[in-house]
Amino acid sequence: MSAAPGLLHTVLGAGPAGTSVALELARRGHAVRLVDRAGTGEPLDGVERFAGDVGTVEGALASIEGAGVVHHCVNVAYHLQVDVMPRIQEAVLGAVARTGARLVVLDTLYPYGETHGEVMTEDTPWRAATAKGRMRAALDENYLAAHKEGRASVVLGRSADFVGPRVLNSTLGGAVFPAALTGGEVVALGDIDLEHSYTSVLDVARGLAVLAENPSGDGRAWHLPTAPARTTREVLTALGELVGHPLRTVTMDEARPFGPFDETFMNSYAELFYQHTEPQIMDSTAFRREFGVEPTPIETTLEQTLEWYRGFLASRAKG
Repeated sequence: MSAAPGLLHTVLGAGPAGTSVALELARRGHAVRLVDRAGTGEPLDGVERFAGDVGTVEGALASIEGAGVVHHCVNVAYHLQVDVMPRIQEAVLGAVARTGARLVVLDTLYPYGETHGEVMTEDTPWRAATAKGRMRAALDENYLAAHKEGRASVVLGRSADFVGPRVLNSTLGGAVFPAALTGGEVVALGDIDLEHSYTSVLDVARGLAVLAENPSGDGRAWHLPTAPARTTREVLTALGELVGHPLRTVTMDEARPFGPFDETFMNSYAELFYQHTEPQIMDSTAFRREFGVEPTPIETTLEQTLEWYRGFLASRAKG
């Protein structure tokens, strides 16, 4: 069973993931509304921008009016997440419960907590011990309970660390690609000889679009298509080969400010630094088997990301 054609898809959150989801849905022929507080930004073919505040049920209702499917891709600053994300969930769940729209949620690996290198599948126990991990686990419990109790139709799509076009605030983002292109110092976190999963933001978009088009997947969490884990050193070596010179890599063994990440961000991120001191291996086999979607090879993702960053840096140089 697939979602009916002609449904309006409303994407909440216009960051790299939300923007990529909106573009993917439009490419697939869906009517798309992209919502954030400003309602402005780069023109996107086939996408209507909308200014809305989803921090209240009333604001969420206005944002999703007429939508058959709602994609929750909203995120907030790390130091605000524990307080703000539950309120957004309450508002969005309340809105879709009233309208009957299906809810597709972009999720993280945080509920699993420290795995000590265990491969993460959808059956991995939730053992989060950090504030953000426990918060995310509580959100997921609420989402799945809402589905089980018939209050809303919900599906979760989990991603590893983002990499790809428009992705700046990621461990494989703004502190890596500009320096790789210009010969500057590339900052990497923790032990770069550990295996680490990175999910292409374009695969996030494809995966969430597939979940939106297939209600048969509702009521559970899925790992979005993610290329096989490689060590971060291997990823950076591949990136160096693509730019034509070895990278000048500097590693940090603790959370401290660097590149686009200020002290406030890194102080809040410190509790999650375990992701760089143990292997982070995410398996998305279940998604591939169920929906037939293969992840993009990491080399292709690096090429796509470099192309975007070249344009991004050129536009900034022009002022």
